Amino acid sequence: MKAGWAVVGAAVLVPVSLLSLLFHSEPTRFLLAAAAMVPLAGLLGDATEELAIHAGPRLGGLLNATFGNAAELIVGVFLVANGELAVVRSSITGSIIGNLLLVLGASFFAGGLRFRELRFSAAAAGTGIASMAIAVAGILMPALYARGAHPTEFRIEAVSIGVAVVLLIMYGASLLFTFVTHPESGRGAQPSDEQQATMSLRGSIGLLALAGALVAVEAELLTKALEPTVRSLGLSRLWVGLILVPIVANAAEHSTAVRAALRDKSDLAVAIAIGSSTQVALVVAPLLVFAGLAFGHHLHLDFTPFDISAIGLGVIVVAFVCYDGITNWLEGAQLMAVYAILAITSFYLGVR
Repeated sequence: MKAGWAVVGAAVLVPVSLLSLLFHSEPTRFLLAAAAMVPLAGLLGDATEELAIHAGPRLGGLLNATFGNAAELIVGVFLVANGELAVVRSSITGSIIGNLLLVLGASFFAGGLRFRELRFSAAAAGTGIASMAIAVAGILMPALYARGAHPTEFRIEAVSIGVAVVLLIMYGASLLFTFVTHPESGRGAQPSDEQQATMSLRGSIGLLALAGALVAVEAELLTKALEPTVRSLGLSRLWVGLILVPIVANAAEHSTAVRAALRDKSDLAVAIAIGSSTQVALVVAPLLVFAGLAFGHHLHLDFTPFDISAIGLGVIVVAFVCYDGITNWLEGAQLMAVYAILAITSFYLGVR
């Protein structure tokens, strides 16, 4: 196993979080479930990478792209099922800005401390940033319509569903571009030919299924304890969705990007950070819209002005940093500073 810490962490934290059901402290249950999600997300990532190595570079890259945000999607589905729609929208925003600003910034900062300059493909980064710009349009237009003249619930829902379909189509087009017509543009995101599988094909599939099932269990515990926890601790559920949930669900992926930058594999770090943001915007968000239809809790792409501003700002800042394909530790620190500003500003969102 590549991440032995994930096995140990899951073996300890999952049973402890399940034992918390015997007690009546909802904040403790929430925190234990959140802690257990971190190693489980790591196991999901490990299983996906092992499966990708067995599948070969092209199909492996597709598998990495498909399952890269599985933990985030599972948590989002449970939040939708419990009617926490505002938290879901915040978590979508948090995942996007977290990957664009926190993950990419930490990667550039850590790699820049070891190497004077980090170089990566500006063209590949530009493709991802262009997809993110489309995603900004996808969340901006429904929000503007919802705040315009004579919006109705039916029409807002129709706009959201239509935009969700367009975003999914564009994600499919980006996969076709990366893995079929222009495979050289996505080389950094694919498994290296030098990588060797450490698990059998059957073992990696079994681990993927087991980790996914345990993530679902912990996600249910997390969402059930959310309301009592925010009420007890005086937190804003919007801040929990914007900052806490995305960090927990993507912690393992964050560490992978930083480790790649420390090995001077900047293309891989950029592919992980920007690719994950793109997947959240073009796949996770649309699928959660359809999950809302299935559960009877209709999730509209009616994001708040703060959400739209945060995502738009993240895309613009990253575009400026990545335009020349060269970066350093200072630019990494600047990206993290923008994330810190957004996190501090959002702390009182929704607090009464």
